[in-house]
Amino acid sequence: QVQLVESGGGLVQAGGSLRLSCAASGLTFSMRAMGWFRQAPGKEREFVAAISRSGGTTSYADSVKGRFTISRDYAKNTVDLQMNDLKPEDTAVYYCVRGRVGYVVNSVNDFDSWGQGTQVTVSS
Repeated sequence: QVQLVESGGGLVQAGGSLRLSCAASGLTFSMRAMGWFRQAPGKEREFVAAISRSGGTTSYADSVKGRFTISRDYAKNTVDLQMNDLKPEDTAVYYCVRGRVGYVVNSVNDFDSWGQGTQVTVSS
């Protein structure tokens, strides 16, 4: 059974930065792709970023490309999301997710474990 615990959310002004971290327990961390989704009030969950099991391939939503960077640390079993140049439209609850496979995917159904989420609020 895998557990995903997010941290690092908070309130930041537009143009600022935050770094989200996800601590993963369980033996399959290095065997699966990992990712981040977000959900804003009244909206569906949307894909943000994903990283392959090797860390060699990443994928980003167009809305965050060039501003967000996903990375993973195998020694610590963590996956991070560095968010720069934040915008009010980035405001959402951010969820760490574990993929069903080792390569990069981006559909909700491609991920089988979800963290509890961490709130990110960007003020204008």
